[in-house]
Amino acid sequence: MRPFKLVSRDYKAEDTVIKIEGPGRPVFVGQGYCTNIAGSCAVESPEQYLELAQILKASGANMLRGGLFKPRTSPYSFQGMGREGLQILDEARRITGLPVVTEIMDLHDIDCLYDHVDVFQVGSRNMQNYSLLDALGRVNKPVLLKRGLSATIEEWLLAAEYLLSGGNWQVILCERGIRTFETYTRNTVDIGAVVMAKELSHLPVIVDPSHATGKWRMVTPVAAAAIAAGADGLMVEVHQDPDRALSDGKQSLTPENYLQLLSRIEAIAQLQNKLIQH
Repeated sequence: MRPFKLVSRDYKAEDTVIKIEGPGRPVFVGQGYCTNIAGSCAVESPEQYLELAQILKASGANMLRGGLFKPRTSPYSFQGMGREGLQILDEARRITGLPVVTEIMDLHDIDCLYDHVDVFQVGSRNMQNYSLLDALGRVNKPVLLKRGLSATIEEWLLAAEYLLSGGNWQVILCERGIRTFETYTRNTVDIGAVVMAKELSHLPVIVDPSHATGKWRMVTPVAAAAIAAGADGLMVEVHQDPDRALSDGKQSLTPENYLQLLSRIEAIAQLQNKLIQH
């Protein structure tokens, strides 16, 4: 068998579909669905995030993203609101009925986040944080696992193996670009990894075109390519005023541009017989 045993199609041939039980109707991620996750990189304030959450709900997003703990390259960059933002996520969930995904950096935050979020995100910098993966493997909550900055596909799938071997089979893989010699984009988007990961593994695979490119003008074309390649969904950054965003404004779509993205990928999803959940 392959080194990633439980993750492999050798162990489970049929596709895994993750059912996310949010405050409203369940959201499904996996084969047959095109799931759209959107939100600002970070929760900045109640006014900013709650307004955006309602805009995204009206636009057709299936889930909300919003970071409270932000791993930043510079210690002087905005690190997120931390636990102070939990009430904002609670309110966003309540008024929209949409599930929320947020990044977790420390296993000691699992308990405080557990009742406030619907999906734990493991960011690229923590893909090989094995203590965190071990802890999340024992949690009854879906985990969105981003590919590491320089991780091979096998290392990515082995990180998922930690979660499944701990008993948590609710895992969503997320391709977000890898670091190469290229400097014109933030990362190098590996569309081929989507195809290969779905061939090797039964787990659903989504793409984050915002972090993958670092430039908002590239987000929609790359998102379209991802869905055309068979990705099960997208996670996109959207902000009402990207120029004033506290983090990742250059890669954030405006709500108007997000509507254009949804229109484009819906046409592609229909060609692939994937359901857009409304």
